Amino acid sequence: MDIFPIVILNGRPAAGKSEVIDFLRGLPDDVRRERFRLGCLHELDDFPMLWTWFEEDDMLEKRFNKPRLHSTPDGYFLYEEMWHLLIERLSLDYAKLLRDQPKIHETSTALVEFSRGTEHGGYKTAYSYLSDRILEQAASLYIDVPYEESLRKNRRRFNPDKPDSILEHGLPDSKLERMYKEVDWETFSAGDTEYLHVRDYRVPYAVFANHDDVTTTRGPLFEARLEAALQTLWQRWRKLHAE
Repeated sequence: MDIFPIVILNGRPAAGKSEVIDFLRGLPDDVRRERFRLGCLHELDDFPMLWTWFEEDDMLEKRFNKPRLHSTPDGYFLYEEMWHLLIERLSLDYAKLLRDQPKIHETSTALVEFSRGTEHGGYKTAYSYLSDRILEQAASLYIDVPYEESLRKNRRRFNPDKPDSILEHGLPDSKLERMYKEVDWETFSAGDTEYLHVRDYRVPYAVFANHDDVTTTRGPLFEARLEAALQTLWQRWRKLHAE
């Protein structure tokens, strides 16, 4: 195999995850494969699921005068377990993908994308809900930005006419601070410089530093940094699977 079967893409809101995916999608298949070790991209993102729950709750409440199922009127989940359910749904969607296309990883890479703050369990808890099928094949790329940069970009990208848009959705400042100011990535990854430890699995990881927001401007520096991060990740993934 010369491509990642699964890459888990993490980072704070507006860290640059969607911009990275948008760039990679626009590459010719051979370039994406050779430079970044990625096949055709099949994205599994929990944001569309989350947003659908909010929309359904609004309709239940306003159109049918029924109780909300998932969220409060001000847009918080009724139960912390809803965050874990999203991870379970991502795992279920991957299982369905593999069921319907058992040879998909000959040509394609599944991108599993989500953000988690410590307020709702953090990455350590989120990864614990990923399926064995994902964990045994995955590599993880974390896009690192400080909270202040996440806040700045979240404000800038928000389009109130498209709150459901992958590239243009945003959070109110108060929600971003409550849910994502504190993240546990550093403590989650602290025990090993190359692998995350989840249950009995080791998941190779690499960090893409985006404090200077190269994902917005893109260009040569962005491409070189992304290629270096993914090549490092590829070396760790290959070493693990050669053992």
